[in-house]
Amino acid sequence: MDVPTFEKMVTEILEELPEEFATKIENVEFIVDPQPSTEIQKSMKVDSGTLLLGLYQGVPLPHRPKLDYSGVLPDRITIYQKNVEAVARTEAKLREILRRTILHEIAHYFGISDRRLRELGVY
Repeated sequence: MDVPTFEKMVTEILEELPEEFATKIENVEFIVDPQPSTEIQKSMKVDSGTLLLGLYQGVPLPHRPKLDYSGVLPDRITIYQKNVEAVARTEAKLREILRRTILHEIAHYFGISDRRLRELGVY
């Protein structure tokens, strides 16, 4: 899939977020990259056989100071297009995996850990 089409799909998924969540997401940049760099893979302790689909980088909402959290660079949610495409066989499956990946990374923004997501049966 070409990058503009993939990015459009990301935008559509973000527009479908329930309003009560979407309105709480502030100062977050959503980025599409082809795949994670070697440095990212190492920093995440992801071996070469594992496909990293997305990555949240920033300070989760519950960990931010209550006062004076201004002038800070935006948090980043990066989606790795080639990795998402590698695990999807159809466009419908790609959209499903992309949606789950976006929601997973947004959960980190809200302070939900991978461990808690597993406990909730999200992934």
